[in-house]
Amino acid sequence: MRLAPWLGTAIAGAAIVVCATGLAFGRATIGELAPQLIVRELDGQTFDLAAMRGKVVIINYWATWCPPCRKEMPALNAFYQRYHAQGLEMIGLSADRSRDESEVRKVMQSFGYPAAMLKDAKRNGFGSPTELPVTYIVDADGVVRVKLTPSANPVTETTLNQVVLPLLTTKPAATPSP
Repeated sequence: MRLAPWLGTAIAGAAIVVCATGLAFGRATIGELAPQLIVRELDGQTFDLAAMRGKVVIINYWATWCPPCRKEMPALNAFYQRYHAQGLEMIGLSADRSRDESEVRKVMQSFGYPAAMLKDAKRNGFGSPTELPVTYIVDADGVVRVKLTPSANPVTETTLNQVVLPLLTTKPAATPSP
């Protein structure tokens, strides 16, 4: 059976779109370079994960209606406040709907770390979360080191001390000169 010429082109085009979508909206893999994440923060600044090389970054997906999310936010905030000056960066990405942005802003008034609406991501290689909360720890070399979830490894002060502090004391690998 022979395909119409336009159908072959359409299938090839669809394959390119699927591959591009997979790259743009993939998942973070432990031990591999973090995917792209560029998002406009609530204060209008741009958070660009690639520009954070040399720093340890916490990426926390949460929502206002999620009790476990709200429970871990004070520990995240205290940890960020304590270690920000030592090279720790953080972003809280709210999975709330657009119409709930005012509630997100209200909640974030109690916390000192940057936040953004997931819907405002220009690039989000982490994809949409399949559960909330979910927190990724990215080391100074841009490698995803840990994924924290309430069911497997919840965010607590102890957990953050165990998984993030060693990364803050490790210097990034030197990039070879050409």
